[in-house]
Amino acid sequence: MQSATFAKPLWQTYLLFLAPMVLSNFLQSMSGTVNSIYIGQMLGTQALAAVSGMFPVVFFFIALVIGLGAGAGVLIGQAWGARETHMVKAIAGATLLLGVLIGLVAAVLGTLFARQALTGLGTPMDVLDDAVDYAHVMLWILPSLLVFVLFTQLLRGVSDTLSPLLALIVSTAVGLALTPALIRGWLGLPPLGIQSAAYAGLAGNLSAMAWLAWRLIRKGHPLAPDREFFAALRLDRVILGKVLRIGLPTGVQMIVLSLSELVILALVNQHGSQATAAYGAVTQIVNYVQFPALSIAITASILGAQAIGAGHLQRMGPILRTGLLINVCLTGGLIVLGYLLSHWLLGLFLTEDSTRAMAEHLLHIMLWSLLVFGFQAIIGGIMRASGTVLVPVVISIICVVGVQLPAAYWLDGQFGLQGVWMAFPVAYLGMLILQTLYYKLVWKHQKIERLV
Repeated sequence: MQSATFAKPLWQTYLLFLAPMVLSNFLQSMSGTVNSIYIGQMLGTQALAAVSGMFPVVFFFIALVIGLGAGAGVLIGQAWGARETHMVKAIAGATLLLGVLIGLVAAVLGTLFARQALTGLGTPMDVLDDAVDYAHVMLWILPSLLVFVLFTQLLRGVSDTLSPLLALIVSTAVGLALTPALIRGWLGLPPLGIQSAAYAGLAGNLSAMAWLAWRLIRKGHPLAPDREFFAALRLDRVILGKVLRIGLPTGVQMIVLSLSELVILALVNQHGSQATAAYGAVTQIVNYVQFPALSIAITASILGAQAIGAGHLQRMGPILRTGLLINVCLTGGLIVLGYLLSHWLLGLFLTEDSTRAMAEHLLHIMLWSLLVFGFQAIIGGIMRASGTVLVPVVISIICVVGVQLPAAYWLDGQFGLQGVWMAFPVAYLGMLILQTLYYKLVWKHQKIERLV
């Protein structure tokens, strides 16, 4: 598989890697949307509010695990490029075991302090009891969710993006079929009310992991759960030190970015419910354009890590250039479609003409800047392939906290609601300038060495 990775034209390798990742992102977004519809329509608005209150807590732990996966993915990519399958298993085993421990700690502490945490997050009192009941179940199934998320990330380190997609299809199908059945008590199942989505999610995760184990064993996959793999399930301090050095900054970055979105939302909310509805609709469309850009950056990082592991450092430049070109074609194409179809797309979410016109104006202000966002993410991804993470992450955080948020407040005062959206291009341009300067002036002059 390694030789095939380097034998194909780069654009072909990118697209083979990208297609399943983009489909996975789409599937995850769709699954969350349908589950929310189930709960809202079958149990009511209060139930949906109770479930929504748990999201920031779950996201915190998912962000940590995605950070771990990003760090482990770089190390696995380098080991895979060097054809050291024993090291691939060692990295995966240590990372997965740490993920399980994080999940168990979250389950215990979360169960003990669920009510205090949800109260601190401002959960309305009329849904607090339901939210706590849902939280207890959700936190106890968290270890299985974190392992599933983490393992699918590790598979990408060996250029396998198809298995995670197929596993996600299994998980989504089981979860979406079981949720309404558990809500209503169909087929003799117990009616579980608000906890239905959590139990259905658990069944989906376990089904997907069982199917994934069968597929990987049948294919003789390097990450198949065989005897050698289970022997590698130990907390190797050296390996985990490297994983955390790369992964923790990425997790922190995700948490900071999510908190900044809450600040932006609070700013938008001051302009009334119409503005909030427009924000929600614009965010839906932006996500479908932003996900492919982030997927290109992840691909660049994995391919770069594999090239470093194989000693093909001369491929780093072409990998970067190919990623930037695909960003122009893929992200740029989606942006053009977004502009051309914006009126129709926003009409899927908004029925009032005045709100749709507002949302369309706001979308037009910032949509183009997602191309810039993609460029900076790809440059950061290439640097992450060598283990250089801290400075690119600090640049992103500074541009969000030190540029975007102050600019949003100032531009809001100058231009009203549209000023909030003007702050996005300002931040993304700042990221691109600083990431490019660091890449050209510092990173390119550093000696690139394998981390494992």
